[in-house]
Amino acid sequence: EGNSAAAVDGMPQAFGISPAAASAVSVFIAVSALLCPLLMPSLGGGLAPIRTKLLSYATLLFGFYMAWNIGANDVANAMGTSVGSGALTLRQAVLTAAILEFSGALLMGTHVTSTMQKGILVTQVFQGRDHLLFAGLLSSLAAAGTWLQVASSNGWPVSTTHCIIGSMVGFGLVYGGPGAVFWSSIAKVTLSWVVSPIIGAIASFLVYKCIRRFVYSAPNPGRAAAASAPIAIFLGVSGVSFASFPLGKTLPVSILLSVACGAAGAVIVTRTIRKQLGHLLLTESRAASSSENTETKQDKHLGFLSDIAGPTGTQLEIVYAVFGYLQVVSACFMSFAHGGNDVSNAIGPLAAALSILHGGLSGGVVPIPNDVLAWGGFGIVAGVVMWGYRVISTIGKKITELTPTRGFAAEIAAASVVVGASKLGLPISATHTLVGAVMGVGFARGFNSVRAETVKQIVASWVVTVPAGAVLAVAYTWILTKLLSCIL
Repeated sequence: EGNSAAAVDGMPQAFGISPAAASAVSVFIAVSALLCPLLMPSLGGGLAPIRTKLLSYATLLFGFYMAWNIGANDVANAMGTSVGSGALTLRQAVLTAAILEFSGALLMGTHVTSTMQKGILVTQVFQGRDHLLFAGLLSSLAAAGTWLQVASSNGWPVSTTHCIIGSMVGFGLVYGGPGAVFWSSIAKVTLSWVVSPIIGAIASFLVYKCIRRFVYSAPNPGRAAAASAPIAIFLGVSGVSFASFPLGKTLPVSILLSVACGAAGAVIVTRTIRKQLGHLLLTESRAASSSENTETKQDKHLGFLSDIAGPTGTQLEIVYAVFGYLQVVSACFMSFAHGGNDVSNAIGPLAAALSILHGGLSGGVVPIPNDVLAWGGFGIVAGVVMWGYRVISTIGKKITELTPTRGFAAEIAAASVVVGASKLGLPISATHTLVGAVMGVGFARGFNSVRAETVKQIVASWVVTVPAGAVLAVAYTWILTKLLSCIL
């Protein structure tokens, strides 16, 4: 209820809609969140006790709350740089993110959810104390969601992965002891938090260096930018498709289909550039001399790219326009990857709690039903729509000054790292990856281009997030166990 009120206050100004329309959107989301669980198979079959159904209903709402806050805070990782550079408007960014976050959660979420579900807590320690473990999982969702809501209300980009793992570890240590935590998994995840920004920085550094070398330093930067666009899209779409989708049972089929997706993306981008940049492209009929006509014939294999010409100002305009389109595509990659990676932060504990209610969690990895994945995706979308603008509107401006070329380099590097980690089942922090990628772009321009003070503030927020989640989880578990003792 509080979320809806806060959203209505800012949504009209953020999206240029009437207060009545903002209220209608918020009411629709709230009603859907309350009614949809009643239709989900995961609520329990017709023979399930009414108490189990009620607790399952509450569990789904806890998971939705966490997913909602993930959407509200982390969507800026995907779209903040695009809004900051002007490649997308705020409304375009939110609508695009809503579609792709849901798709990523539904199609990729199972890769990492099993780690969040089974790889953090040693459930055998809580054997015979299912009610305590159940309360701890729900409290972890509530604690992480609470801190994320505080962060989002202040426009702080924090790590949802940090938050949920900190919450679960805090609960495990206090109520189960050191043996209740898989320290090897924690070490692996912690290492990934350090490694992911480094890899993101290296990747974006190399991408931006290539842009400066092969585009800005080219004799005709506009032609070079337009020529590189379909190549970049082909490689990016093919790679993300191969890593993300279960495209085929055999490797050759998977490669063939991913290459087809990349080729389709390259064709679409080429046609878009031809259509949108037509006012900057000279046609053969405007050639002023036979020598120019001869040069055009020699470059005919380049198609419309051979027609690009003009003064430096026009060249720069073409470069920025081309990379503006590329940045939109890279933002879509990042949004899709984020939906697949970070939905596990809500669905992992949610699925574990549901399995306890239905007599599972005795061993092995509990299958994640599609309706639960879709539920997590819906929660992320709801958060994106209602509060996503809060962090999006600041992250693109405060971390560093971005242009379409810099934003593209940062986003495509971060998306590649996140997608690869999701494929490997490693729950990295998308926030860390993006910040590292943005820093890498800054380093490519010189060390003074990185705003050290902003980086310090971001790192400080990362440090606070883990203990904040842990303390809140311990407090919420104490409260919830008291309530459950009265109900059960």
